[in-house]
Amino acid sequence: MAAGVYMRDRPARRADPSCTPRRKSRSPMSIPATMRALQQTSLNGPQDMRLITDAPVPSPGQGEVLIRVTAAGVNFADISKAHGTFLDGPRPPYLAGFEAAGEVVAMGEGVTGPQPGTRVIGVGNGAFAEYMVLPAAAAMPVPPGWTEQQALGLVVSRPTALAALKPLGGITAGQTVLIHAAAGATGQAAVTMAKHYGATVIATASPAKHETVLALGADHILDSLGGDIAADVLRLTGGAGVDLVLESAGGATFDASLAAAKRVTGRVVVYGVAGGEAAISNWDLVYRHQVHVIGLNIGVLIQAAPQIFGEVMGELSALIAAGVLAPGRPTAYELADGPKALAELESRATIGKLALLP
Repeated sequence: MAAGVYMRDRPARRADPSCTPRRKSRSPMSIPATMRALQQTSLNGPQDMRLITDAPVPSPGQGEVLIRVTAAGVNFADISKAHGTFLDGPRPPYLAGFEAAGEVVAMGEGVTGPQPGTRVIGVGNGAFAEYMVLPAAAAMPVPPGWTEQQALGLVVSRPTALAALKPLGGITAGQTVLIHAAAGATGQAAVTMAKHYGATVIATASPAKHETVLALGADHILDSLGGDIAADVLRLTGGAGVDLVLESAGGATFDASLAAAKRVTGRVVVYGVAGGEAAISNWDLVYRHQVHVIGLNIGVLIQAAPQIFGEVMGELSALIAAGVLAPGRPTAYELADGPKALAELESRATIGKLALLP
């Protein structure tokens, strides 16, 4: 499951030629005044997302670049925002989406790079559109030989998986990790990287997705829709439990994650709430689950611990260069089919990364 990015949304700047940002931006390319985009019109869910054709093209401000979007990533945070459950999320109507890859077409004041024509990926506001503004400093170049679609996940899913495994989860060779939602974009990346680091992987997914997860190298696969996950994990580990749990399911699965972790030394990194909220008390931690519970939001990590995030991205680049992480293979939808893509993601009917093509 894709991880959410925590950021405060702001309205797009209008493409008024008399406004300061447009006057100061530098662009050798022709940029239209309006664009196609998906607008969320309520907090009742993604079914109230509408395609509009007259959205103002935003202008890059200080330290920003404007990209022509060629592929936008679909994430669970988009669903949370559409339901109004995302912390400090946008109020409708707003342009949906936050992860996109494309070509830089204009630079704001103070920007020296990336230059127009550069292919980049990043996060911002209003990604489900033909154009989007990104912070220049956080616009990551698309790896050589990769398409923009293949690069989706490099700034959301894969960093989330890596941060959960290494700097926060402290996984080492010989340890055992339980990875929930292992067929999703973040889960698949986590399985691949955990095996690379020498861990034993116990994964969960619905039965129809088991072959996909096993093909990634998972040592054991459990049914996420039935059975007793905690009991199965304890059976597989001789009663000891796992060293690390990557918890994104939430709801009833959260308690199973706590019960599946080793007493005292086990870590549970929580980075998603796809199955709903779950509670834990100090009584639970003292008498039932003597484990380490660690919260992860990749947007907060970027803002509050930039050095750690820099280390994560450096390690991610090394894994790509070494061929450990291959180009992604997202399932692509047309922009107008965004509500359908989000509905299928919400119903757990999808495998891997999803992309919208403006």
